[in-house]
Amino acid sequence: MAAVNQTRIERDPLGELPVPAAALWGIQTERARQNFPISNLRPLPAFVDAVIRIKKAAALTNGETGRLDRKLADAIIKAADEVLAGGHRDDFVVDPYQAGAGTSHNMNCNEVLANRANELLGAKRGEYKPVHPNDHVNMAQSTNDVIPTAIRLAALSQLAALTEALTRLARAFVGKGKEFDDIVKSGRTHLQDATPVRLGQEFMAFAHTVERSRDRIARAADDLRDLGIGGTAVGTGLNAEPQYPALMVKHLRTMTGLDLREGEDRVQLMQSMGDPAAFSGALRTYAVDLGKIASDLRLLASGPRTALAEIVLPAVQPGSSIMPGKVNPSMIAEMVNQVCFQVIGNDVTVATAAEAGQLELNVMMPVIAHNLLSSMMIITNATRVLAERCVEGIQADATQCAHWLERSPALVTALAPKIGYAAAAKLAKEAVAKNVTVRQLVMEKGLLKGKELEEILDLRAMTELGVPGERK
Repeated sequence: MAAVNQTRIERDPLGELPVPAAALWGIQTERARQNFPISNLRPLPAFVDAVIRIKKAAALTNGETGRLDRKLADAIIKAADEVLAGGHRDDFVVDPYQAGAGTSHNMNCNEVLANRANELLGAKRGEYKPVHPNDHVNMAQSTNDVIPTAIRLAALSQLAALTEALTRLARAFVGKGKEFDDIVKSGRTHLQDATPVRLGQEFMAFAHTVERSRDRIARAADDLRDLGIGGTAVGTGLNAEPQYPALMVKHLRTMTGLDLREGEDRVQLMQSMGDPAAFSGALRTYAVDLGKIASDLRLLASGPRTALAEIVLPAVQPGSSIMPGKVNPSMIAEMVNQVCFQVIGNDVTVATAAEAGQLELNVMMPVIAHNLLSSMMIITNATRVLAERCVEGIQADATQCAHWLERSPALVTALAPKIGYAAAAKLAKEAVAKNVTVRQLVMEKGLLKGKELEEILDLRAMTELGVPGERK
């Protein structure tokens, strides 16, 4: 291994440039590294994997058709397998904020595979003989069909983990919904007292919201299965053999285990980033719903003495650097809120970048890839952590729920069919003014008695469809 400060000289059409001697990347990557010192971020692993899989599939395809010498194809395939097994990861160095379309990242992958393939064949790094980054690793490809295909592959590769996380969260909410089904509490609208609802109903609703988002995400992901690989420069397929697109999809399907399809219109699939944008939109919608749920959990757990305190979240760590004994169990939910804000912001970037495409290409693909895949990563992890470290350990305070419910003036709603809206409204106002419960006031005034009183002010019955006092 060469010393860290040693370099080798490489050449391209723009001239010569020193490249770190130990680097598997080459001159085009080095130019990008120098041109784009923007975020200090590296490409996300899922994106690297997706491009490398495309390169491996291309070597398999071009070797199968006889266009690429079998020995060279095998060396590229072996180099790709090393990367996919976790090797050489430090050699993928181009900042996500880079030249348009992703040429720099594509060439980073081409150069790493070419240099490693040459080493496997007994040659030296930086000489690109017998394997050349463009002529062999990039054979029958263009950045313009590689990167949009990689976006689709990378997103689909992370889909199972995302849907599994949503399923676990939904299951956790279902479990709590069943556990809390007998606990009747005050509903709230506009952050004011409303008619009764069961705590279990609230948690079941959370579960069904997560399930609907999971299914929505799956529907949006289906369009990502159409691949435009083989479109080369502008979608027309120049320099790709007629059998190339179908073979590429076959090899990628085998390699990934994903249900992939050959796109019907490769020009359209290159022009439009609509499918990734729609998928990002489904993630955004989930983030909107998940953020609302996280905020609800924080409200329901607020306290422990001066707020709602209807549920108890698991304590995960001390909550204050100055207030001794203070615990903030809402920390997991607060993290989820922040992740949701980021996903919503990422989607704005994806949408505006998708709109910025021009004619046959969208040059804003690098930022689309980074934001879309970042959203998938963080919301998958946040969902899993919310289920594991928060929802599965939630406890209910049934006494506190009953305490607030009995004091709710909204219970007069059940009286409205019997005494009329205006009289019920007057009763609610009087109950608040006198600081008594609706039940106490009704009994004091003798408005209802005995069985009729119990039927109309049956708190559990108020959480089901029907008119109080008229249920059979």
